[in-house]
Amino acid sequence: MAKSKNDELVFLPLGGSNEIGMNFNLYGFGPAHDRRWIVVDLGVTFGDQTTPGVDVILPDPAFIEEYADRILGIVLTHAHEDHIGAVAWLWPRLKAPIYATPFTAFILREKLREADLLDEAEITEVPLGGEIELGPFKLNLITLTHSIPEPNGLSIRTPLGTILHTGDWKIDPDPLLGATTDVETIRRLGDEGVLAMVCDSTNVFVDGHAGSEADVRTALIPLIGSLKGKVAVACFASNVARMDSIIRAAEANGRRVCLVGRSMLRMAAAAKSVGLMEDLKPFVSESEAGYFPPEAILYLCTGSQGEPRAALARIADGTHPHVNLGAGDACIFSSRVIPGNEIAIRNLQNKLTERGVRLYTERDHPGIHVSGHPCRDELAEMYSWARPQIAVPTHGERRHLLEHAAFARDLQVPQQVTPRNGDMVRLAPGRAEVIDEVPAGRLFVDAGVLTPENGEALRERRHAAFNGVVAVSVALDGRGRVVSGPQVRALGLPTDEDYPLDEVLDDLADEAEQALKRLKGDDLELDENIETAMSRAVKKASQRIWGRRPVVETTVLRI
Repeated sequence: MAKSKNDELVFLPLGGSNEIGMNFNLYGFGPAHDRRWIVVDLGVTFGDQTTPGVDVILPDPAFIEEYADRILGIVLTHAHEDHIGAVAWLWPRLKAPIYATPFTAFILREKLREADLLDEAEITEVPLGGEIELGPFKLNLITLTHSIPEPNGLSIRTPLGTILHTGDWKIDPDPLLGATTDVETIRRLGDEGVLAMVCDSTNVFVDGHAGSEADVRTALIPLIGSLKGKVAVACFASNVARMDSIIRAAEANGRRVCLVGRSMLRMAAAAKSVGLMEDLKPFVSESEAGYFPPEAILYLCTGSQGEPRAALARIADGTHPHVNLGAGDACIFSSRVIPGNEIAIRNLQNKLTERGVRLYTERDHPGIHVSGHPCRDELAEMYSWARPQIAVPTHGERRHLLEHAAFARDLQVPQQVTPRNGDMVRLAPGRAEVIDEVPAGRLFVDAGVLTPENGEALRERRHAAFNGVVAVSVALDGRGRVVSGPQVRALGLPTDEDYPLDEVLDDLADEAEQALKRLKGDDLELDENIETAMSRAVKKASQRIWGRRPVVETTVLRI
C-alpha cells in the first residue's frame, strides 16, 4: 500500500500501560480522519478489596467502538487471561475478525462457546511463524518463550515503518514445551530497521535472567521424591510447561496425578489438542484419587493466588467434595505472588498450615518457580537484536515504564515514549510523541452484568462496606400522623457495653421522630420529603455517635 503525505502511524494503549494486566493495544494507520485499526490483545484484570463483589475488570472500548467498522482484525499474541479474557465480553461491540495460533484459538473457542458467541465470531487460526495481511498492516508472528504454549511477538510492517510488538516473553534456552526464541528473525528485523519496539516491562527492576523451565523440573523431582503422604501442587493452569514438569516429577516418584479445578482440565485439553502432553499416564479423576495410597497420588490444583472459589481454597476450607489434606501431607506453591494477592495467599496458607499441611514456596525453595517475563539482561539482549529507533515500554505500572525508558536510553535507543492508557502516540512521521488523549476507562463485571467503573451500585457498596447501613421505616395514616415507628435497624456498625446497640437504635429512632414532628402541612403529604428529613437526621446523629455517615435507607408506609 502506498503512503500519502497525510498518513500517520499511531499506537494507542487502552489497557496494559501504567498497569500489569488488561492488555488492549491499538495500532492505527492513515490520515487522522480515516484511520484503519488493528487490535493487539484484549484482556482482563481482576478485582480486589477496593471493588467488592467484582471479580473481573475489562478495558472500556468506547473510543474504538465508535470506529468498529474500521477495525481490520483482532490479533491475539497468546492465551493468558490478561490478553484474551475480555474477547467474549467485548467482541459484540467490535465484531472484527480474530486471529490466533491453534492453542490460543482452542482456549478462545471455549470462552466464546460459554458466551454463546462461537457461531458468530470469526476466528482464523494462524500457524506459528505465520503471516497476516490486514490492509496497510502486514504482520508476521515471531515465536518467543513465555509461561504458556505458543507465545508470539509480532512484526508489524507498514508503509511508514516496522514495529516489533513483543507481547509477553522471556529468553528460555530450554522451555521444555515449544520452540526457543526465534532470535534470527528478530535479528533480521533489526537489520532491516525497526522503527519502534513495544515491549514488556514486568521485570525491569530485576537483574539477570528470569531462569529456565528446565531448572524448575530439575528442582521439583527431588523435592516431590522427599515428601511423604499426599502431595498437592498449586501453579498457574496456563503454564502448561510447569504442569508437564509437575506431572513428570510425580511419575518419576511413583505418583499418579489428579487434576483439580476446571482451568487445569481445560488447559490440559488445549495442550493435547496441539500435540502436547501426549506421552503421560492417564489422569486420575477426583472421585478415584481417594482410593490411592497417600504416597501414590499428587493433586495438581488451581488456586495458587488464594482465589476463594478455586480448588485449593476449598481444600483448605475442608469443603472440597473429594480432596482433603491434613497432617503429614504437603502443598507446593510453584508460582509467584502476584501483587495485590498477598493477603488472600497468606490466609490460604494459614488455613492449610492449621490442617497440619506442610508448605513449600519459592521463598524457601527458590528453584520451584521462575518468572515468565524478561529481566534486565534479557531486555538488553532483545534491544541488541532489534535495535529499534523508539522504545515504547508497556505491560507495567508507571514506575516500570519510566525505569524501562531510562534503561532503553542507557542502551542507546534514540527515542523513548511512555504512554498511559488513552495516550495516542504518533510513531511516524516525525519524532515519536503523544498527540491526543482518548477515553480509557474500565468496565466491571458485576454479577454477570457489565457496569461502568464509577457506577452507582459499586459506589454504594463501597460506602456501605466502610460505613455500614441504617434502615429507617415509619407507618403513617392518610393525614400524615405516625401510626407505627419510626423503627431503626443497623448493619455493620459497632457497639460497646457502655452504649449498647439497642440504645443507639432507640436514639436514632428518636432523631427520626423529631425530624417528622418538624415537618408541617404539605411536607407531610410527600413521601420524598419525609424520607429526606429522616435520612438527614439519622446521618447527622450517626456522625455524632460513630464518626461516620452510613448508608441510610428510609421507607414510608401509608396506612
